[in-house]
Amino acid sequence: MAKRKSKFICQSCGYESPKWMGKCPGCNQWNTLVEELEATKSTRGNWATGSKTSQKPEKITSIQSQEEPRIKTSMQELNRVLGGGIVPGSLVLIGGDPGIGKSTLLLQVSSQLARHDLDVLYISGEESARQTKLRADRLAIKTDRLYVLSETNLVDIANQIDQLKPGFVVIDSIQTIFKEEVTSAPGSVSQVRECTSELMRIAKQNHIPIFIVGHVTKEGSIAGPRLLEHMVDAVLYFEGERHHTFRILRGVKNRFGSTNEMGIFEMKEEGLTEVLNPSEIFLEERSQGVAGSTIVASMEGTRPVLVEIQSLISPTSFGNPRRMATGIDHNRVPLLMAVLEKRVGLMLQNQDAYVKVAGGVKLDEPAIDLAVAISIASSFRDKAPHAEDVLIGEVGLTGEIRRVSRIDQRVQEAAKLGFKRAIIPSRNIDGWKAPSTIDVVGVQSVQEAIKIALGD
Repeated sequence: MAKRKSKFICQSCGYESPKWMGKCPGCNQWNTLVEELEATKSTRGNWATGSKTSQKPEKITSIQSQEEPRIKTSMQELNRVLGGGIVPGSLVLIGGDPGIGKSTLLLQVSSQLARHDLDVLYISGEESARQTKLRADRLAIKTDRLYVLSETNLVDIANQIDQLKPGFVVIDSIQTIFKEEVTSAPGSVSQVRECTSELMRIAKQNHIPIFIVGHVTKEGSIAGPRLLEHMVDAVLYFEGERHHTFRILRGVKNRFGSTNEMGIFEMKEEGLTEVLNPSEIFLEERSQGVAGSTIVASMEGTRPVLVEIQSLISPTSFGNPRRMATGIDHNRVPLLMAVLEKRVGLMLQNQDAYVKVAGGVKLDEPAIDLAVAISIASSFRDKAPHAEDVLIGEVGLTGEIRRVSRIDQRVQEAAKLGFKRAIIPSRNIDGWKAPSTIDVVGVQSVQEAIKIALGD
């Protein structure tokens, strides 16, 4: 019998090396290379040896195209993030911090699908069947078509799926599942890769949608190799702070819909409930007539969301003033402060700056630049902007206000919530019609926008 060779695999990025190294050359992480035995020829399957029943290539013009019927859940927010519903045969990965509500969300979705005459198999590798039943009792789940299995062996899981033939499968979590032919421990790079590949085969061959839960690292990314996110059809991140009730489900990758979609939920005692109008939630605790507070209409996927941006500018006696940001890129704050100092004449070099997006939302589009700049200028001058203004626009380094996309949807959302004036880039004025209840003001420079917003 031939001796099985071993190799060292980085548990962070999947880099392979024939010998151990203290620092991984792929991701520069220390002490992440773990020794694993290479798979033998018998365990590799047909993907290494070839198969006589393999499919032949077809002309793309001869392939019949048809629209995949989607499985609708009772949660409109989840349907939106998935692109209209669950696609049969898809493999979806959900990641999030511990205790954020991933298992609760999937158990609620399983119950909803089971009530729509669909057999659902919920496989838990971290909890026993009784522990899962306790959570189901708290969520008031009572249905005979929801099956619970506490198992970590992939072979047994595949046999149960083959026998039950469910219409929906949940794996909680992929880091606990192992394949006997792979010698490494559960949760290692080899185990996660092989188990995910096998689950993908089961989903495609049986036309069963499978949702798998993935642990996250302390940096917030899904644990295991980056290859895991490339293998699945969709990647969803469940965000939010454990000490706040709101949760955000964000689509990062979706082969069957648009990316960067966002669904908002509220965690209650009876489980997660949808927030159908998030703009009202984010603005309900807003303090009007306070310096440093502005409103921006940001696009989250195909949905406009109105969010409050708060700034606090205070003098400092230290040589290095602080620049802190929560909810936006921290590099954007010093950049906009440099534009205000150079183009508007605000002396901010001896001021501490603290910028925050209220409500725990993370904004990463350039259209929020104008609202951040006006917020900083308002706090510095201690002059409150108009409470019924919404600010939209990208700020350039020369102080100009550049056009943004989907300006009509942003302004319509602001008008629906009762705002009376929208300050937008002048190049976005033409080509659409604003609602009659809101005035639209076009500006060309950040200096002009400050004069209008602060009444200078």
